[in-house]
Amino acid sequence: MVESSNGKEGIGFFERYLTIWVVLCMIAGVVIGKFLPSIPDLLGKFEYAQVSIPIAVLIWLMIYPMMMKVDFVSIKNVGKNPKGLFVTWVTNWLIKPFTMYAIAFFFFFIVFKDLITEDLARDYLAGAILLGAAPCTAMVFVWSHLTKGNAAYTVVQVATNDLIILFAFTPIVALLLGVSGIRIPWDTLLLSVLLFVVIPLAGGTLTRVIVIKRKGEEYFNNRFITKFSNVTIIGLLLTLVMIFSFQGDVILDNPLHILLIAIPLTIQTFLIFFIAYLASKRLKLTHDIAAPAGMIGASNFFELAVAVAISLFGAASPVVLATIVGVLVEVPVMLTLVKIANRTTKWFPEKKERGLSQ
Repeated sequence: MVESSNGKEGIGFFERYLTIWVVLCMIAGVVIGKFLPSIPDLLGKFEYAQVSIPIAVLIWLMIYPMMMKVDFVSIKNVGKNPKGLFVTWVTNWLIKPFTMYAIAFFFFFIVFKDLITEDLARDYLAGAILLGAAPCTAMVFVWSHLTKGNAAYTVVQVATNDLIILFAFTPIVALLLGVSGIRIPWDTLLLSVLLFVVIPLAGGTLTRVIVIKRKGEEYFNNRFITKFSNVTIIGLLLTLVMIFSFQGDVILDNPLHILLIAIPLTIQTFLIFFIAYLASKRLKLTHDIAAPAGMIGASNFFELAVAVAISLFGAASPVVLATIVGVLVEVPVMLTLVKIANRTTKWFPEKKERGLSQ
């Protein structure tokens, strides 16, 4: 991929226009839900423990290819330069979930209190909580590349965050949902993490190890993994069509709500980016570490958030709509942050040596 400071080169066709595809999927789903209601009715019958089987299959198509990219072997290099990792960990797990809760609560219950009901405000807040507790694990590779980030260091950031998700996601979500007055279905929450984090992560890691052992790392990175480059996006788009077919009435009755949800999510994204980015500047980290540190906190593992929202609340819930709006705003907002990062490289010291310890 060709590097570019404008953030347009190096990002795939589907990813570059993801917002447009999401809008088209929203329209297609709404049309299906409105004029062909028998389709979502039929699909809604296939579920187990409140988990939609068709949507679960599509979500696996989204998540599994991303999990294969995670290289846990890279964790052995953590000690070479831990400051950038500390920034990522603190931002993602001690700051981000709680600022997301605070910002979303402020807008949904105070600023927009005359525009949405209290029940809807609570549902939208729950969706924001799920997004805030799931830092990005896949698209961050794209954002890191577009900001000329240290690829090896980004892999370590992602790998360690995936490990933390295994232990921190469930209690953080449970805590913030509980504070919000939302009943916590622990069995469904734990099942969701098992289905959409533990199993695909274990399977992706096993696939990676087997393929590299048989064919080598160069084959895995340059040929094998590229075969799945569009699978994640296609799985996402098909999932969105299904979800929007369930959400048709909510969207048609409340088209303004998409904008209302997008406002706090956008503000949160910029806030978290600058918290991590400026903290990196204060610690005198190089730009190729600082930029990915900001990006991984700012962007969300929206596939996981959507999956858990569907499992906990059902595909027709407004909670799911809130997580989908996160998908809608992700790419344009993150490309804006890429431009900001690329225009502020002079804020950071120059690299003195190559490798993870840059």
